[in-house]
Amino acid sequence: MCKLFIQADPALWRSATHSLRIDGMVTSVRMENYFWHLLEEIAQRDGMNTAQMITRLYHESIDAGHDLGNFTSFLRVCALRYQALQISGEIPARTDVPIASLDAERILARETPKLH
Repeated sequence: MCKLFIQADPALWRSATHSLRIDGMVTSVRMENYFWHLLEEIAQRDGMNTAQMITRLYHESIDAGHDLGNFTSFLRVCALRYQALQISGEIPARTDVPIASLDAERILARETPKLH
């Protein structure tokens, strides 16, 4: 079992720092390359670059009243949720289908009973 993880490309778990500007302030986010790859895929689905998508996530989270004290953890969870929703079939594996085109309310309604 462990061989699948241990012998994976070490570049996946190397950390990289990306700097982006949110509301005029330079913010640095450090995560493992695996998460950066997933976030890039999510962004590209909706015609954005990674920095644009992260900025949008930040603003929408603030607008929703979330405390983003650990923004990097939030981004990691976004990436993992993306994969989980693909596995469950809620997000199509075809990356030409924009995330914005999906019925988020319907997906969340089906997901809620599973979380409690």
